[in-house]
Amino acid sequence: MKINMKKIDILCVGEVLVDFIGHQEDVLINDTRDYHRYLGGSPTNVAMNSTRLGLKTIMVATVGNDGFGDYITKKLKSVGVNTDHLNVIEDKSTSVIFVSRSKGTPDFIPYRAADCCIYEEQISTEILSNTKIFHTTCFALSKNPAQKTILKKAQEANDAGCKLSIDLNYASKLWKSEKKAFKVIKEYCQYNPLIKISEDDMLRLFKKALPHDEIFSFFHELGVDIVCLTLGSKGVKLSQIGKDVIDMPAIKIDKVMDSTGAGDAFWSGFLFAYIKDKTMRECLDIALKLAALKLQNVGRLPDNINILSKLL
Repeated sequence: MKINMKKIDILCVGEVLVDFIGHQEDVLINDTRDYHRYLGGSPTNVAMNSTRLGLKTIMVATVGNDGFGDYITKKLKSVGVNTDHLNVIEDKSTSVIFVSRSKGTPDFIPYRAADCCIYEEQISTEILSNTKIFHTTCFALSKNPAQKTILKKAQEANDAGCKLSIDLNYASKLWKSEKKAFKVIKEYCQYNPLIKISEDDMLRLFKKALPHDEIFSFFHELGVDIVCLTLGSKGVKLSQIGKDVIDMPAIKIDKVMDSTGAGDAFWSGFLFAYIKDKTMRECLDIALKLAALKLQNVGRLPDNINILSKLL
């Protein structure tokens, strides 16, 4: 990886949201009475976590000129995330999502407005030439103009020698059609991104439970070298072309407090270790430790996550 001379560690492009996470445990949204407010959005979580791990991170996203937008901006700045490319618009409100509190994959209802209004002028050629990892999500790619912007800038990032990354957090309710989703995913995958997927993501995408080797083969055939499949309490598998599949168990914890953001914590740890030129096993090890820490906390990770970075 010839990325060490670049000044920006991770450019996170995509959804920034206000998450309202249910207070009642293990119930769906229709049975949730109370919600607590948190900063959310998968790439936003990665930006926050990565910054707190000591990386230089830029967040490219859009909020409305409202109370929630102000809340988001202050939260990002409070941990040192660069918000110079956070767009504030007048004609749409900040996107909000209601999420159930669950030990497994949570139920959610999105109310989207400003989050998809990401434009080309927010990402300059100079930024891309100085970025090590360009990270986005399937959520962000689900709606224009963000979709068009991200795909174009992904190509530019790849041409500039930037390593791409994506969390394929697919949900059919966010897309106009499954056909369109596959088309966009395939287009992004042609740039050989680091891919994070979960069993639940793949069940929603393929509409059936596929053997893990078939899932890996699908993405490898699209030109992807490294595919990381998270398995919840069963751990993680990583497939890299030309090498044996790595299978690692999850870290056992006494009580799951909140699963929302656990995948983002995992991927933050993985990307952190990847930037540090660690082996795939080392990347997975730090990723699993961050995920376990997140599962024991509601909302964001605790303040001492930089302790984990010293393990490397």
